[in-house]
Amino acid sequence: MSNKRYNEDFKRTIVDLYNSGSSVKDLSSEYGVTEVTIYKWIKDFSPNQQSGSEGATSKDVEEMQKEMARLKEENEILKKGYDHIRQKVDNTELTEFIKEQKDEHTIKAICDALDFPRSTYYETINRVESNRDKENRELLDQITQIHKNSKKRYGAPKIHAVLINKGYKVSLKRVQRLMRKEGIKSIVRKKYRPYPNREKVVERENLLKQDFSTTFVNQKWVTDITYIDTVKDGWCYLASVMDLHTHKIVGYSFSKTMTTDLVIKAVKNAYDTQKPGNGLILHSDLGTQYTSDDFKRFLRYKGIKQSFSRKGCPYDNAHIESFHATLKKEEVNHVKYLDFKSAEIALFRFIESWYNRTRIHGSLEFLTPQHVEDLAKQSA
Repeated sequence: MSNKRYNEDFKRTIVDLYNSGSSVKDLSSEYGVTEVTIYKWIKDFSPNQQSGSEGATSKDVEEMQKEMARLKEENEILKKGYDHIRQKVDNTELTEFIKEQKDEHTIKAICDALDFPRSTYYETINRVESNRDKENRELLDQITQIHKNSKKRYGAPKIHAVLINKGYKVSLKRVQRLMRKEGIKSIVRKKYRPYPNREKVVERENLLKQDFSTTFVNQKWVTDITYIDTVKDGWCYLASVMDLHTHKIVGYSFSKTMTTDLVIKAVKNAYDTQKPGNGLILHSDLGTQYTSDDFKRFLRYKGIKQSFSRKGCPYDNAHIESFHATLKKEEVNHVKYLDFKSAEIALFRFIESWYNRTRIHGSLEFLTPQHVEDLAKQSA
């Protein structure tokens, strides 16, 4: 319990629930937080009547006092070390800083604080900007916007691809250099790996045999299940179905239980949306949900051929496992879902809006899965 970490929104939500009438005991039982911790949050996030600032909590006051002490210490350090630091900062960098701050403070005040002559500032800003500097500035604006639009999920290769598609003539190394200088990088988190199943597994027929080649949509699908943790509802389960031609998630289902119904619903959603013809191969691992009689009957009814990975050989299902790893690194590992419903909405947004229709894929020549599907149908 002591190793759990909670973000500010979670803490404030617990305090709001307490203020709305929920008891500390009930909140502790429902959300798995100790009563002592909840009482501490109530103290931290309740208004402090003695603070002299309306609406300020004890935690706010404590944080303000810490910040004031920190700023005072930093100011003393900067005064002592400024002469040494100033030798490493050129006039252009100081000028850019002053330009950024001139709407907040007077130029005289900034120059005095930095011990920087105003005449030097005006002389520097009146110089003609070099073509290279101008290009770098424009490129950096584009890079920053692309990175922001991707919710910080894109690294240099994908940002470079977007710039090329926009008509910019720029090398990957230049993009990497600009990103490194500005501290722009992709967010990455390792995914959770559950304990492997120790039960005896019976081998089944493998039709895919690591042949991922396709000529059109709805020829080969792969499917798998992954785990999603929530605060209130514990572990929930996402079953996903991917088309190997487009890498699009054509169907999925989210549930509080990992049952055969979960995987049937995911495939049914894919079938109803894609309406595949005869001969479709659906590949999965040897999980009990996929080897169940109910699932096999459902596939036979739909005319879908079933294929299975060999025991201990995950390569046939690498594409769908890669999707689940991406889901964890780019979305799940960065948030704490309060309950099943909040996780369901987040997964919907990630799959439907981001992954299928917005996120470019290096393996698809930096196109989106939906774009690849549209192109395939147009050429049919």
